[in-house]
Amino acid sequence: MRAMTLKVALFAMLLTAPALLAQNQTVRIHAATVLDGTGKTLRNATVVVQGSKITSIETGNAANATYELGQLTVLPGMIDVHAHVGWHFDKDGRYAARPGTPAQEILYSAENAYVTMLAGFTTIQSPGQANDVDLRDGIARGVFPGPRILTSIRQINERSGTGDELRQKVRQLKADGADVVKIFASASIRDGGKQTMTDEQLVAVCGEANAQGMRTMVHAHSPESIKASVNAGCQQIEHGVFATDEVLKLMADKGVYFDPNVGVVLQNYLKNRDKYNGIGNYNDEGFAYMEKGLGLNKTMIQKAVATPGLKMVMGTDAVAGAHGHNADELVERVRQGGQKPMDAIISATSMAAKSLRLDKTIGTLAAGYDADIVALDGDPLTDITALTRVAFVMKGGTVYKFTAGTARATGAR
Repeated sequence: MRAMTLKVALFAMLLTAPALLAQNQTVRIHAATVLDGTGKTLRNATVVVQGSKITSIETGNAANATYELGQLTVLPGMIDVHAHVGWHFDKDGRYAARPGTPAQEILYSAENAYVTMLAGFTTIQSPGQANDVDLRDGIARGVFPGPRILTSIRQINERSGTGDELRQKVRQLKADGADVVKIFASASIRDGGKQTMTDEQLVAVCGEANAQGMRTMVHAHSPESIKASVNAGCQQIEHGVFATDEVLKLMADKGVYFDPNVGVVLQNYLKNRDKYNGIGNYNDEGFAYMEKGLGLNKTMIQKAVATPGLKMVMGTDAVAGAHGHNADELVERVRQGGQKPMDAIISATSMAAKSLRLDKTIGTLAAGYDADIVALDGDPLTDITALTRVAFVMKGGTVYKFTAGTARATGAR
């Protein structure tokens, strides 16, 4: 089944590849509701696309629509700031902890990327593995259809060296083409998330990254590791299972982005337990901690949502089995944390784009932005699960998904 899925995905890539070359005609996408990604709702609106860019958004004019999306809800292509695009199950349906051949690895990554894009995510950040670079560059060239990818290539942790060695590693990451520096400042939740990198190491890494103009994202569970990372000048905190009101406020006060992962990663591990169990540290004890983690996450996300000014962005920590289910993260933030649906959408669009320093090109539906456009079967403002029902996907002006029965293409230009 997995092999067949891969073949189908690759066949679909071949079918869509010619369309990647260019689309210079004017395309008009009309829908009853358009969410612009910044909090504005437009009714009876048409998004006008020329080539790969949005040229305008018109209201009250449905004439000559190329795609009449009717009652669908249109919004910017969504962004997942933390997805491990290379993680996959092998031909036997087990987690591929050890890499296969380079060809197998890049093909599995390409399949995961394609599935993720069809789920409405036109940009992802993968922290990260070396072949992310080839996949990122291949998608950018039009060799593979998929979301634009940003990658850390590799990670930095407490064993990565002295201050001088860490600064050199950051410079090397920049030279190698990394988009972000991924840092492990704490242990896993199984070990209480205790701080593992010293304050001095964190200052060296984040200080050098800032000097080089590079972004940083930090795996940090405990209050101590979060506080040390924020005070070291790091820019984004991942997970934060044990985050307290104090450190949540600290992140808000310092303008640090927070990416809690409460709706996908643990649920995926538990759902696919048989595919992971017995590999490495995926054992009964580990799964018991994951079960406990569900409750910890619920408490944490409620506190995070209630923290004024906290800049939460959308990330899933998606691993093998989770690709294409990315929007479940937003569903659970609303369900468990009480986040307002519009705030959840902003976290996956304009706010996520700002965290990536791409807020002038993606994450918003407006003139001059990339034509990354998705449409949902339903209204996510009243039913957040509509984010999981993606009926239309355009990335960079090219349509990759168009579900018959939910909308129609008129052929008008």
